[in-house]
Amino acid sequence: MRILIALGGNALLKRGEAMTAENQRRNVVIACEAISRLDGKHQIIISHGNGPQVGLLALQSESYADKVEPYPFDVFGRGKPGDDWLHAGAGAT
Repeated sequence: MRILIALGGNALLKRGEAMTAENQRRNVVIACEAISRLDGKHQIIISHGNGPQVGLLALQSESYADKVEPYPFDVFGRGKPGDDWLHAGAGAT
């Protein structure tokens, strides 16, 4: 069976959690561990949004606008989901 799992950017944070890299990494590992139980039995497709994370990057970039030109918003969105899954998901068992 083919299963599509859609994880929005908000799925990486629990309600009330601070948007820290550590919290997001921990939550990606939890998601990967749960998804890994389906591996081998089904074809898994994972889709991931990144709105809150890209928004935070844009705010950080804008805070240095007096020193450097802020990155365009689309630049942040290109690599963020893969970066999250590559770094945090690789450690899941």
